[in-house]
Amino acid sequence: MKKILITGAGGPAGVNVLRSLRDSGEEMKLYGTDISAYHVEFARPLLDDVFIVPRCTAPNYIEELNKVIDEHGIEFVHTQPDIEVKAISEKREQLHAKTYLPSKETVKICHDKNLSAKIWDKNGFPTVKSIVLHDETLKEDLERAFQELGPNLWIRATQGAGGTGSTPCDSVDLGVHWIKYWRARGNKWVFIAQENLTGRNVAFQSVWKDGKLITSQARERLEYIYPYLAPSGVTGTPVVAATVNNDTVNEMATKAVLSIDKNASGVFCVDMKYNKEGIPMPTEINPGRFFTTSYFFSYAGGQYKVPYANMPYMLVKLGFGDPIPPETKQYNILPAGLHWIRHIDCSFHLIPKDKLMEEKF
Repeated sequence: MKKILITGAGGPAGVNVLRSLRDSGEEMKLYGTDISAYHVEFARPLLDDVFIVPRCTAPNYIEELNKVIDEHGIEFVHTQPDIEVKAISEKREQLHAKTYLPSKETVKICHDKNLSAKIWDKNGFPTVKSIVLHDETLKEDLERAFQELGPNLWIRATQGAGGTGSTPCDSVDLGVHWIKYWRARGNKWVFIAQENLTGRNVAFQSVWKDGKLITSQARERLEYIYPYLAPSGVTGTPVVAATVNNDTVNEMATKAVLSIDKNASGVFCVDMKYNKEGIPMPTEINPGRFFTTSYFFSYAGGQYKVPYANMPYMLVKLGFGDPIPPETKQYNILPAGLHWIRHIDCSFHLIPKDKLMEEKF
């Protein structure tokens, strides 16, 4: 029986990975870690056991993980939060269990949105141009950004999930004060300015092995959780998302991954925004972990008899060297227009587009 550890198990993304694995039909022992005595309770019903560990920035983080791994004979570790992906990626050789992470260099590149954009641009791949905003020349950098990128900018931190440090910006003064606000709070993020793409927001979740795409599915984010709480309107995870089957999206996302790592292995989640010409442009890749709403595809796969849509389970099979089902498709594995509707303290609902109520007002 497989023994698997999920880090960040108590967060929404971790819980959705655990739900997916429990729905796989394979009996396995699941263990979880988290830093919060409160959040572990979200994961506890899905786990055989759960443990509190130090923050991954603590010097004894790997040591404490290994204690859990050794005591319970855990064979495979999946890291869900970005910050833990980074920590474990760098020290994977010290871990007493297998992982199925992209290479160290790939994780580093993908965690730096500016570096990713530069690589895409260098390879002639269409992407959003970035200008780094230095504290010492902040006003001058913003002025250049407006000249080169247009009247509407998107200011964002180069690292972090959930729209970290992001805001739309239409003036130099706004950009200056936005970044100074974060500096006053002690944040040392590197900020960049990009063209503010206001088109459709599409996300492509995929699993790879040795440069070969195993399976994938795209979805469009239609409505965010509490969008009015962020100046950008982006709060990291959608209330409503819908499956998208689009050849251009699939092609662009695939090329975006391979232009960074021709031998890609593991999970790659590509965020994309449509530009004014209606072309989906990659804006970032989240490596080594699934989107928060991974259970959307896993649950839909169960409803529509597409078991390999359960990508967390596909990752586990790859990690253990198990064969992938021969019928596994690379793209468009679920029907288009399936709507995943969920919210805090509410249940989730999978609704085909033709079953949605009409908005009359």
